[in-house]
Amino acid sequence: MGSKVAEESGVHFWEQPLTALDSVQWEQLCDGCGRCCLKKLEDQELGGIFYTRVICRYFQQESNHCSCYSRRSDLVPDCLVVSRVDIGQLNWMPDTCAYRLRHEGKPLFSWHPLIAGNRKLLEESGISVTGKVISEQFVHDEGVEEHVIRWVSS
Repeated sequence: MGSKVAEESGVHFWEQPLTALDSVQWEQLCDGCGRCCLKKLEDQELGGIFYTRVICRYFQQESNHCSCYSRRSDLVPDCLVVSRVDIGQLNWMPDTCAYRLRHEGKPLFSWHPLIAGNRKLLEESGISVTGKVISEQFVHDEGVEEHVIRWVSS
């Protein structure tokens, strides 16, 4: 009900605090870029997070969706259900992530599907991982370091 009142007053649901979103709105806030599904490496000594182009085996590039979304945390124990964690504690979230932006009180980018009305600008902006990644099924654990990328920042 609070969301409907907010939208009637000219505030879009995605401009509200994350805590005000219902589960449907929470899911709609995700731009579907797939960056959070990339395997990351942490440098314990320097404290940095490094993204790789290696992506979860359940990520489907054709649709930019998880093939086991409702069971993802059962099948992949380290897959986080973002709605259940403190976004501020996730230092690895990409700086383009809508959850991170809204947590920090920042607006969504103009390419976000909620703003643009479709995924075309998201794809044209190079935000999506589609066509840039390789499934973890094809990479040995000891070879992940060879796939570090620089096109995602946190």
